[in-house]
Amino acid sequence: MSWTTTPITAELLRGFVELEHTERGVLPHRLPAWARAQAADGQLAMAESQPAGVRLLLRTAATVIELDTIPTKREYVGAPTRPDGVYDVVVDGRLAAQGSVPGGDALVVDMATGGFEHRLGESGTLRVVDLPSDDKRVEIWLPHDETTVLVALRTDAPVRPVADTRRVWLHHGSSISQGSNAAHPTGTWPAVAAGLAGVDLVNLGFGGSALLDPFTARTMRDTPADLVSVKVGINLVNQDLMRTRAFRPAVHGFLDTIREGHPDAPLLLVSPVLCPIHEHTPGPSGPDLSGLAEGRLSFVAMGDPAEVAAGKLTLEVVRTELSRIVAERRTADPHLHYLDGRRLYGAEDEAELPLPDSLHPDPATHRRMGGRFAELGFAGGAFG
Repeated sequence: MSWTTTPITAELLRGFVELEHTERGVLPHRLPAWARAQAADGQLAMAESQPAGVRLLLRTAATVIELDTIPTKREYVGAPTRPDGVYDVVVDGRLAAQGSVPGGDALVVDMATGGFEHRLGESGTLRVVDLPSDDKRVEIWLPHDETTVLVALRTDAPVRPVADTRRVWLHHGSSISQGSNAAHPTGTWPAVAAGLAGVDLVNLGFGGSALLDPFTARTMRDTPADLVSVKVGINLVNQDLMRTRAFRPAVHGFLDTIREGHPDAPLLLVSPVLCPIHEHTPGPSGPDLSGLAEGRLSFVAMGDPAEVAAGKLTLEVVRTELSRIVAERRTADPHLHYLDGRRLYGAEDEAELPLPDSLHPDPATHRRMGGRFAELGFAGGAFG
C-alpha cells in the first residue's frame, strides 16, 4: 500500500483551544498554558487534557486511515481495568466506524488517598478500513475521557483541511458536560445536541472543575464563538467550595468576563440537572468505595441540610440564585437566557433512568439530554 503521511496541525483539528508540541507528538488542550499554570490543580490538568469534543476534520478519498496516538489510561487502585477509550469515525455526518488504541501511558489514581502516579508507555494505532472511495468529509472524534497525544496520520490517499463554516457553539460545564459515563465521544450530551443542531462544538466541560474559575471565563472570552452556554452548580455544591455570599458575585463576574469578548452573542446560563443526593443537602460529596472491587463507584452527600441557613449551597439554592441573576441582568442584556437543568433531566427521568453512581448520567440519559438541549436551546430557544 502506498501511504500518504500528513502532519497533524491546527488546520486539521477542531474543538481544541491550544496545541502543545511535545517530543512524543501533538497534545490538544482545552485550556491555554497560562490558565493551566494559574490552576496548578491535578484534577483540572487531567480533565482539560482529555479531548472531549476534539476531532480531526478532513476531506479525503482514502479507504484506509491509520492514526498513531499515545493514550493515557486511567487505572483506579482496587478497581477492575477500565475499557479503552473509544474513537468515533464520522463520514459525511454519519457514524461509520469506532475503534480504540491499546496500551499507552497509565494514570494510576488512588481514590482513598487522592494520589496520582503517571507511568509512561508506548504509542498504538487506530486503523480504519473499508471507507468509501469517493471524496468525503471525515471526522475522527478523540476519546472524551482519555488524554491523547497525536503522533502520526497515514492514509492511502491525500487529505486536505476543511473550512467549517457552521456556527460555533462554546459550552462550559462539569464532568456531565465533558461526558462522564457516556459510551463514546459523539454520545456525550453536548455532542448529541451539536450534531442535531448542525453547529461546530467547542466543549469546555471539565470533570470536577466547573468552579467559576476566572481563567476559564477569560478563556471563553478569548475563544471565537457565535453561541455561548455555561452550565454551573454541581461542582460548587459537591466540593463545598463557596457560600451563597461568594456565589452570586462570582457568577456575575464570570458572565461579565465572557461578555467582554462576546457582547451580543446569545448566552445561555444552565442550572444543574436533577441530582437527588444534593437537591437539599449540601456538599461535599464523598465516594462510596464499598463496590469498587466489582467496578461500582457511587457517591454520597456528606453535608447537613441545616447548614443551608448558614449559606451553604444546595442545587435548590443554586437554581434560585441563577434564575434571579439572569432576571436582574436581562434588563441590560436581552441576549442572556436561563434554562433550568431539570428540563434536561428531571424527576420523571430519574425514576426511569436513575444516575448509576448518584452523580453522573448513563449513555441513554446523555442521548436524552442532548436531544432535549437541541430542542430547548436551539429549536426556537436561546440559540434558535
